[in-house]
Amino acid sequence: MAQKSWMYSVLEAVQHEMREDPAMTWIFELTPPVASNPGKPVINLETEFGRKRVVNTGIDENWMASAVVGAGLAGSKAATYIPYQGACMPFEVIQNVASKLRHKTGGRASVPVVWIIEMTGQTPGFAQQHSCYEEDSYYMHIPGVRTVIPSTPYDAKGMMHAAIRSPDPVVYLYPAGLRTLTEEVPDEAYEVPLDKAAVRMEGSDLTIVSSGAGMPGVLEAAETLTGEGASVEVIDLRALNQMDTETIVNSVAKTKRLLTVDQSYYTLCPGAEVIARAVENVDGVKVKRVAFPDAPPPASPEMFLWMRPGPENVVEAARALL
Repeated sequence: MAQKSWMYSVLEAVQHEMREDPAMTWIFELTPPVASNPGKPVINLETEFGRKRVVNTGIDENWMASAVVGAGLAGSKAATYIPYQGACMPFEVIQNVASKLRHKTGGRASVPVVWIIEMTGQTPGFAQQHSCYEEDSYYMHIPGVRTVIPSTPYDAKGMMHAAIRSPDPVVYLYPAGLRTLTEEVPDEAYEVPLDKAAVRMEGSDLTIVSSGAGMPGVLEAAETLTGEGASVEVIDLRALNQMDTETIVNSVAKTKRLLTVDQSYYTLCPGAEVIARAVENVDGVKVKRVAFPDAPPPASPEMFLWMRPGPENVVEAARALL
């Protein structure tokens, strides 16, 4: 297996699916579907499949989100890549149209579409209008839509295959802060389930749950806590909707302590839902959450990094629970 970046892994999955299905389309704005990787061929979807299947639009995220819904209803699988925190624009069509179509038609209408939404708000240095944190909270709240947030290139590829093959519409959140992350990823196609969390470390004293861009800091903090003698279990949610309640509950039943870590706002962050499900199913659990403050994000990278939860915040909260 070769070391591959996040975006190369994603486009490799899309390339495979478009080769398998000549009716599948890809819609993008600003960011061409091109990726390179040392020792691997360059992926350029537009060059390989042509402009009729790989469509470069104007800057109109709502149109892009709507166009793939139309393609899906017409029988074509479709995906769109919405960059630079355009997440708020497609919300209406995803929440009010796409999520309800299968239910409104008694299952006769299928919406096999994927919206890849880049979460630039978790990365310092972006302008304030692109520093938005509520994508995960927004989209995990919509019945009828699957919402996933891989944290590794391996999961990114496998979950993209699964998302494209799903008959349900999928919001696929891409944390821009993980752009440079690389790991060994198979060349062949494979699926990672859209409804299963991953246990990244096993332990018995404390459960830490996070997702997306929060995972590197959590794993770093877990190593520090392990060095201090704590036995830490780390869970990567991967799926926000449908959330893997069973894995969370089984872990918390064992440790009786739960710490959630989110890069999104403190109020109604994904960790709040994790805590709710844990305390509904496990008696006597001690809980704590770490998240971005309920304040507008600053444009200054230095101030941003000061506000964003890091490994030191996770370690401090974990020590309090332990």
